[in-house]
Amino acid sequence: MDDAIPLDPTPFERLFVRGAHVLWARWMFLRALGGIFLSAFLSLAWTIHGLIGPTGILPARDLLGDLATRLGPVQRVWAVPTFLWFGAGDGALTALVVIGLVASTLLIVNVAPRTMIAVAGLAFLSFVTAAQEFSMYQSDGMLLEAAFISLFFAPRGLRPGLGASSPPSNAALFLLRWEWFRIYFESGVVKILSHDDQWAGFTAMDHYYENGPLPTWIGWYVQHLPHGFHAASVGLMFALELGVVWLAWLGRRARLVCFALVTPFQIGIILTANYAFLNYIVLFLGVLLLDDGHFAWIGLQVRELAQTTVPRWRSYGAAFVLSWIFYVTVLTGLHVPSDSPLALPVVAVEPARIANAYGLFAVMTKARYEIEFQTTTDGVTWIPYRFRYKPQDLNEAPGIYAPYQPRFEWNLWFASLGWTSEQWVVETEFRLMQREPSVLGLFREDPLHGQAPERVRAIKWQYWFTSMDEHRRTGAWWTRSVLGLYAPVLGREPDGTIGVVESRHRP
Repeated sequence: MDDAIPLDPTPFERLFVRGAHVLWARWMFLRALGGIFLSAFLSLAWTIHGLIGPTGILPARDLLGDLATRLGPVQRVWAVPTFLWFGAGDGALTALVVIGLVASTLLIVNVAPRTMIAVAGLAFLSFVTAAQEFSMYQSDGMLLEAAFISLFFAPRGLRPGLGASSPPSNAALFLLRWEWFRIYFESGVVKILSHDDQWAGFTAMDHYYENGPLPTWIGWYVQHLPHGFHAASVGLMFALELGVVWLAWLGRRARLVCFALVTPFQIGIILTANYAFLNYIVLFLGVLLLDDGHFAWIGLQVRELAQTTVPRWRSYGAAFVLSWIFYVTVLTGLHVPSDSPLALPVVAVEPARIANAYGLFAVMTKARYEIEFQTTTDGVTWIPYRFRYKPQDLNEAPGIYAPYQPRFEWNLWFASLGWTSEQWVVETEFRLMQREPSVLGLFREDPLHGQAPERVRAIKWQYWFTSMDEHRRTGAWWTRSVLGLYAPVLGREPDGTIGVVESRHRP
């Protein structure tokens, strides 16, 4: 027994081996983690080839090829840790998605959870690190961080059930709660530090529901509530993010109160805005505030924990890794400069995105802009490429799509605000001129039904929700005004090549 933790471990060993009584919470969280991964890979199943395929908008093959010419074998794998180094063609991308879908499904049904978390996490990391403009979201880091910590949190075995014989470590539980806490608290802090006049003036929520990436029809109605409601929402948000979340570090009753207050808040966000799987991660991390005693109130009982021994190397290995992650998250939250000696552990894990700084909605957008791609065969009549999810048809109600994430349309919202490079929009125009099937598949249909476009352009609009009265009279959910070209117009030259035929004039 020299190589195993005794049944009565020391406090240090208990921190990294013997878990708190959170078997039901862990079971629910891991099923939700599988569902979140599944939603992520389902969205990629329809879009990955158009986004980063060999003939997509930003081919991963080009990125990796460029790095291979500039960096050594170890350096380039560290810079972009992805299985796509073995191949970034359409077949490899399809295999990556299929592997992710299978692993996510098996995690949902509780088959070999540790292995499935590792497989799904590595498959998702392989996409994220090669996706360039299409993976610059905090939600991707949230998912990767939660998945990595869950490797130490999930039970061992092929069919572990609740995992009573493999209880979670207190350290892993702490770090998952720590991630949940940081998402809230750091978001509250950045709102204050940004000195944004909308947060300071309690007007940040007045147009929040129409200005986000993908609004919902419920958000349309909430938008029309009085300013007093929206101002109170700002106050509630600050109270939750800067105050209530501290209850997570107090006793069982305090954690229950905390869960009861923040859960409706997250559900409200899910119903009024489509932020992909972001709010689902936060929602189910919040379940880990509960323990088996709380679940016993609704009849979910747990058998007595089995007597187990754990190899010492596993205890000390987990202690080292989880301590490293905690240290990195503290430094990233404090924004320690990357050239500081203290930041060496941060730099070491940064490409894997498993220890992140968070801070949502530091500055609120004051207007809603939309980029619309249009084409013509005669240079006179312009026809729009119809989106699947974005606001476009003024009479079409905004839908609820989360946790599904249409990354292409999501990224256009960031581009319209100038938060990403416009070059990938020009690349999209170029692929549309070529009638590239994988890029056309990002839209509802080919507006020319097989005809070759003469020109393709990207127009920038400003959108507003209609008033209640206008909606009753016309049925329209949106009104809009054109602002001008967003990017250069591409067209076909006399020799058949594709080039710029009209320069951009940014409105």
